Amino acid sequence: MTTHGRPLDSVLDTIGETPLVRVQAAPNDVPVYAKLESFNPGASVKDRIGLYMLEAMLESGELPAGGTVIEPTAGNTGIGFAVAAGQLGVDAVFVVPERFSVEKQTLMDALGAEVINTPTEDGMGGAIQRAHELAEELDDAVVPQQFSNPLNVEAHYELTGPEIHDALDGEVGAVVAGCGTAGTLMGTGRYLREHAPDLHVTAVEPSGSLYSRMLGRDVEEGSYKTEGIGTHDPATNELFDPEFVDDVVQIPDRDTHAEMQRLAREEGQLVASSSAANSLAALDVAERAAAGEIDLPHDCVVTVFPDSSERYLSKGVYGDYEEWEG
Repeated sequence: MTTHGRPLDSVLDTIGETPLVRVQAAPNDVPVYAKLESFNPGASVKDRIGLYMLEAMLESGELPAGGTVIEPTAGNTGIGFAVAAGQLGVDAVFVVPERFSVEKQTLMDALGAEVINTPTEDGMGGAIQRAHELAEELDDAVVPQQFSNPLNVEAHYELTGPEIHDALDGEVGAVVAGCGTAGTLMGTGRYLREHAPDLHVTAVEPSGSLYSRMLGRDVEEGSYKTEGIGTHDPATNELFDPEFVDDVVQIPDRDTHAEMQRLAREEGQLVASSSAANSLAALDVAERAAAGEIDLPHDCVVTVFPDSSERYLSKGVYGDYEEWEG
């Protein structure tokens, strides 16, 4: 359950106000707190942008009433948009690379959306291209394009950031978050940095991803199993501002897989791979701060657990590493 204490009129009223829970493995002197986004009705952080972006586009007229939203997505954004679209009278079509979670695609279909797959080898670039082609075939369709739309960042600046700030009385020293579109980190971080100018901001990506190249680092491109974060083509990730972040941390898949299992076994956290990568990066920031290697304005690190492991059980997330399918 979320923190709502009164009857609500719509499932949309349950989006946001998710719990902020301590990660127990963190050092006592520098606690780490994770925002549990699986408590949203669509069970992920993407519910926030689904509602916020659709409402904004309907209000501006960019999306006509009763129109169609077409979005390239790895899954959670599609679910978030589908939850909102169904309640706002909007049709939804999602273009999803084949390799992504079957559970997510099944849920998008259950929510009344149409799901169109593109070849895995074409990546998100191929999905983006196909989404725009489909939109050109309709008179009332828009592609919100979460990878470049400032409303993505704005949603987290207006919602996620203030929730974290208020829950911790403004005493946030660092924010750590994985970057897929980078909207969560950019929006949340900008709000928190306005209240703590020396806030330490860390972006998280899987080893093999290329966000680090945007900071001038010579990292090697490779495949990775961690879903929802990372990029093979930084040119498509227009929301990421390398000058805003203090660091980009790469987390190997094997470490992420082990952390998923540790979080479940030791902390009762049934979270997916992006959450586990965030956890490891946030714990590292906290440990370095506790050792005096990083100077934080407040002894507190915040991260985000974007979704639950239940959407990935068919991929063997709790089996042996070699059995885990990315």
